[in-house]
Amino acid sequence: MTKPQSPEPLLQVENLVKHFSLRGGILSREVAKVHAVDGVSFDLGKGETLGLVGESGCGKSTTGRCVLRLIEPTGGDVWFEGQNVTKLGKSELRALARDMQIIFQDPYASLNPRMTVGAIIGEALIIHKLTKSQKEFEDRIVELLETVGLNADHMRRFPHEFSGGQRQRIGIARALAVSPKLIICDEPVSALDVSIQAQVINLLEDLQEKFGLAYLFIAHDLSVVEHISRRVAVMYLGRIVEIATSRDLYSKPLHPYTEALLSAVPIPDPTLKRARIRLEGDVPSPIDPPKGCHFHTRCPIKKPICSEMPPPLKKAGDGHFVACHLRG
Repeated sequence: MTKPQSPEPLLQVENLVKHFSLRGGILSREVAKVHAVDGVSFDLGKGETLGLVGESGCGKSTTGRCVLRLIEPTGGDVWFEGQNVTKLGKSELRALARDMQIIFQDPYASLNPRMTVGAIIGEALIIHKLTKSQKEFEDRIVELLETVGLNADHMRRFPHEFSGGQRQRIGIARALAVSPKLIICDEPVSALDVSIQAQVINLLEDLQEKFGLAYLFIAHDLSVVEHISRRVAVMYLGRIVEIATSRDLYSKPLHPYTEALLSAVPIPDPTLKRARIRLEGDVPSPIDPPKGCHFHTRCPIKKPICSEMPPPLKKAGDGHFVACHLRG
């Protein structure tokens, strides 16, 4: 099935929805739904990095997993190079996995401790039948290890013998093994020390330049996202509230939630000061999200309309979109 539009972005997500059922009682009936992703739309060009940011629990990681169909979406469409990913069967989805890969957040939990590094990286080569001999298989693993800054002799060692940063490099090598076009980076540096974070970010940027990769870079740290992303999408409670170029978002944010997030980012220059915006209350439960704008319960500029109607994501400038009744 091909979408009748041209030219296409590499990835296009349209009105993506994911609700998780909560069951209880003797008959295990559905008693509630968790609105993890609630109508998310964005696109991603070839070789581009889109940062997806927001507080923990806002639906960022669920969005990334729905794009890959590691989690089945409840509704909406995901288009990749003209193919509707949500409509593909298992065999078609397996073939598409060569073009779409993921780097997981936890480098300790994402690697099988019983497998050698060579087996972990080479698993996809075997599944997709990308090498014809044992020598070619081992040569490819050595090439991948050296590409991410590791040594050839590391292929016969086990994950517990490596540091967190090295393990994340192994995870990156595993994702690169099938020569993908898109990599979902699911908080790939949040579990690492700050000094190691910079090394991994630099590695990802070098790999993007070398192989023309596109990244959906999921993170809660806006200072990390600023350095690697060309565009940034801000999520709050399952919805995207603002999308803009990195420069526009950090210099002139429009949504009150984006302003609050940026006010908490430290400024390295001690002569500059930024007023901290402290939001009232807690993030509402995704089981029972507020009506209208999800952010209105904590918004410092809310009006009556904000609790009545959900704001559409509307254009507020060149490449700048905001979901706010009072801004844009």
